[in-house]
Amino acid sequence: MNPVPLSPDQLYQHCPLEWLEVQAGEGGADESHPFGQERALEALEFALDMSGNGYNLYVAGSVGLGKHALVDRRIAAWAKRRDQAEDLCYIHNFDADHKPHALVLPAGTARQLKHDTENLLEHLLTAIPDIFKSDEYRARRDELKQLLEEREEQAFTELVDRAQQLGIGLVRTPSGYTIGPLVEEEFITPKQFAELPEQEQQRLKENIEKVNVDLKETLARVLRWHEKLAKDLKRLNREYLHLTLDERIDWLHRRYQNLEQVQAFIENIKRGVIENADDFRAAGEQGQKEGIAPGKLIRAPEFNRFRVNILVDNGDVDGAPVVYEDNPTYANLLGRIEHESHMGTLITNFKLIKGGALHRANGGCLILDAHQLLMTPFVWETLKRALRSRELKIQPLEMQMGLLSTITLEPEPIPLNVNVVLIGERWLYYLLKAHDPEAKQLFKVYADFAEDIARERDSVAAFARRILNLVKRERLRRLSKEGLARVVEQAARLAGDAQKLSLHGERLADLLREADYWCRREEAQQIERSHVQKAVEQREYRQGQWQERLQESIERDILMIDTAGEQVAQINGLSVIQLGDTAFGRPSRITATARLGSGKMVDIERESELGGPLHSKGVMILSAFLANRYTPSQPFSLSASLVFEQSYGPVDGDSASLAELCALLSAIAGVPLRQRIAVTGSVNQLGVVQAVGGVNEKIEGFFDICQARGLSGEQGVIIPAANIQHLMLKEEVVQAVREKKFAVFAVATVDEALALLTGMEAGNVDQNGEYPESSFNGQVQRRLHEFEETRSHLLGQELKEADTEGGASSPIKGDDDGTPGRDRY
Repeated sequence: MNPVPLSPDQLYQHCPLEWLEVQAGEGGADESHPFGQERALEALEFALDMSGNGYNLYVAGSVGLGKHALVDRRIAAWAKRRDQAEDLCYIHNFDADHKPHALVLPAGTARQLKHDTENLLEHLLTAIPDIFKSDEYRARRDELKQLLEEREEQAFTELVDRAQQLGIGLVRTPSGYTIGPLVEEEFITPKQFAELPEQEQQRLKENIEKVNVDLKETLARVLRWHEKLAKDLKRLNREYLHLTLDERIDWLHRRYQNLEQVQAFIENIKRGVIENADDFRAAGEQGQKEGIAPGKLIRAPEFNRFRVNILVDNGDVDGAPVVYEDNPTYANLLGRIEHESHMGTLITNFKLIKGGALHRANGGCLILDAHQLLMTPFVWETLKRALRSRELKIQPLEMQMGLLSTITLEPEPIPLNVNVVLIGERWLYYLLKAHDPEAKQLFKVYADFAEDIARERDSVAAFARRILNLVKRERLRRLSKEGLARVVEQAARLAGDAQKLSLHGERLADLLREADYWCRREEAQQIERSHVQKAVEQREYRQGQWQERLQESIERDILMIDTAGEQVAQINGLSVIQLGDTAFGRPSRITATARLGSGKMVDIERESELGGPLHSKGVMILSAFLANRYTPSQPFSLSASLVFEQSYGPVDGDSASLAELCALLSAIAGVPLRQRIAVTGSVNQLGVVQAVGGVNEKIEGFFDICQARGLSGEQGVIIPAANIQHLMLKEEVVQAVREKKFAVFAVATVDEALALLTGMEAGNVDQNGEYPESSFNGQVQRRLHEFEETRSHLLGQELKEADTEGGASSPIKGDDDGTPGRDRY
């Protein structure tokens, strides 16, 4: 019995209007509601609340599901319940300039510390010059200097007196000291000295040597006095520095008494200020002279060591930080060390350390796009290293590669505590897990966003509320109930299943915006069903150029497709072409050949390297089906070939296996097939027809060709019965079926499809494994038996000829495809 055509109601599932008695904002179905994504959001909550190492999250799903928006909202809500993250800073290392110290401080403390230290510096730049200008300081300084001068003068006076008693003169000159003999208190000339008695000369020489020794001792004593003066002055300076410094330093110690690292930093500031008081004095005096504010003076390089470099300030963050880095380069993620040009040389200091996204997200959550992350060189490995070690180490990329030849820093690593969320495609996640073992250890939680949801009354109502909320949020014109129903129906079409609703919110949002556009064009008061339909049609029109070109090629017989008459071993199969987010169906002529052979099935698509593995699997199933059904107890004596005619690109999938099987059976039996009926469907080894994808597009693709050539009322499409639940066909197809100008048939077995295509009874097998001779299956079986008889006869002749020639071990030849004889059986 031939299957009957499907009714119009089976081709399109309308949305009952009574399911849409909802209003915007009703029932809590706002944008924060998961609506079909409960599984993914539970995984998200689990990952965020797990504190163990490696419990980072990979969020998977196709584009347009709203992953980013929903994940952002949920993480933001989670972050508000968490404690504030700590501030991150770098300060100067007074023991090793190139290794800055890291400070991890309570939230808001970093800016406070920076403010306090800069206030201290500004105060010192004013106070220190004033101290050294004070009358009290100058009096004490001058007193020390005067004391030294008096002692020095006295020492030299006594030295001169002792020399004169020895008859030796001592005079201080600009170039040093002059020592010489005296006669009547006057220096004598060398000539006069030579005229003196030798004994007198010897005495004077000895006295000169004594005075010279005495001079050296006096000079050494004076030098020690100068050194003591320097120490006394330094002690005096420190005494006065402490007067202005100690009170503020003590205040800072009390203010940060619970922070050990800050206490040490404050002590280093105190020590550094005292040791570099002259810098403060000189800068302060210059500032006072030139009218430069202390706030500008503290930015001089010599004062950087006393300042704080804030990488992250969480003082204004409510809860834990949430950071989305849309450009995850090495520097943007891990931070960088900048350089300044100074006299032709690049130099740096701890103030030029800049934090990255991991620093900003420390203590909270970092969201990254997986594809962008993996496309950026060196970033994936660096991220893994940071997550493994649980610390942030800022190191220039060029240093890692051995290319850095300038001065740089080695900042102290910062402890890392962050939840990393990668958002990307499913295939990328599985690829990572397959090829990177560390990905399994570092991203242990997987959140898979659903593509669709069951189309039931409750879910439709919730879906409708989301649509109405979207209309309200986008400030679109009011959506009528009929228009809302059409949106729900289009969501089912996008899902490719009448029993499902697509969760691709962005595509539905675009549909509403475009429907609103057409509504405004018509100056209508609300968005009606017709406006939604117009938006659907116009989008198809804008993207339909290639579909029209393909259809034109068929209409002009460039691509040969018959929609009338009958042909042996020829059938119209159906496929889907996907171009971006646009898909459309196209008919393809499939032809088959059958001849005597050894059971070899030639898939021409695979032999030409155009066929994919799934298509090849489908062809292999056909061979198993034929042998099992028609010759279960005999050798399969058939060689056959299958091909998609005028196909010049890759072919994959098994959705054409039913059409291929029908064409092959037609070639074997010699029975023609009706060209007015196209076929889609997969088939198993037992002849059961299985569901395929893209059934709506396939039906519409063949319908468009038939409509262009003129609908005869006999044209139609055969689909698997399992695909009835997926049907959401265009209104023009449904109307043609309603008017009996076109038909859609659903079959469960190959026999049902053959009955429709040939008009013959398929025939049932009897207890002896034989089919009625007048049936289609009977003719196939008869032809295969004929092949086997012919093959046996030829094989017997070969053996007889071999015996005649005395060749007991003559090889058995294969058929013309080169298959060895042993493979025939």
